[in-house]
Amino acid sequence: MMSTAAGGPASGGISPNNVIVLGAVGGLAGIYLTLLNQNLDTTIFSFMAGIGAILAAVWGADAVRRVCSYGLGTGVPSIGMLALGMGIVAAMFGLSLPESGLIALPAASGPIISFITASIIGLIIGLMANKILKMNIPIMEKSMVEIAGAGCLVMIGLSVVIAGDFRFDEGIVPGVITTGYIALVFIGGAMAILHPFNACLGPDETQYRTLHVAVEKGSLMMVLAGVASLTVIDAVSSALTIVVGLIIFVVYFKKFMADTHHDAYLVTGTGLLPTEEELE
Repeated sequence: MMSTAAGGPASGGISPNNVIVLGAVGGLAGIYLTLLNQNLDTTIFSFMAGIGAILAAVWGADAVRRVCSYGLGTGVPSIGMLALGMGIVAAMFGLSLPESGLIALPAASGPIISFITASIIGLIIGLMANKILKMNIPIMEKSMVEIAGAGCLVMIGLSVVIAGDFRFDEGIVPGVITTGYIALVFIGGAMAILHPFNACLGPDETQYRTLHVAVEKGSLMMVLAGVASLTVIDAVSSALTIVVGLIIFVVYFKKFMADTHHDAYLVTGTGLLPTEEELE
């Protein structure tokens, strides 16, 4: 469920258009760079999809930040789950369509088809939210398109990290769906998109701090996907994904902590909570 309250547009130093380019182009580029795995008969480039997923998560988190700033109360977690809900439907449809035989399409078109499908679903959901549910958020339609697109790219990116391949029958089904790792991708991807603003919201929320959390959470999911890939692809490729993810995580966790200390009025240790006896 989502509820609305008074609010307004979010401000920030990075324009929405720049974040869109970063997430959409970067996300797709990371996914498509894993075609090197097929061309060179390896899985070593699977980590590139993880980087693409991080960039898409940053885009999704910024879109959540912008739309939820209008006063979506309980809607911050809900909208993250909605993003991956739209994303998983679009991803599975788009990746499977070229291999279905229904339409003559190159296998490499799967991620693009998924992305376009997600955007269409997002637009429909956004229109329903404003026209039928009367949420009356000026940027709802645009934000839903962005969130759906970002969710789709996060879904595909993390899946490719695990499977090493975005081909549906040869990679995604045996490596992600049959193994059950699809659940990890769904929940983790949703958290990477919804958690940053949920963690930072308030009158002192800033775009940089929120997006640093998005990178941190996205990289953490990259690490977990790398661990999952140990049972699907070779250990060297998995280890590379884990190491790259950990490096990004450490760097951006430090950035987040620095942002927190900078923005906070006072940072102090409180020690352990007092016991019941000490309170008497």
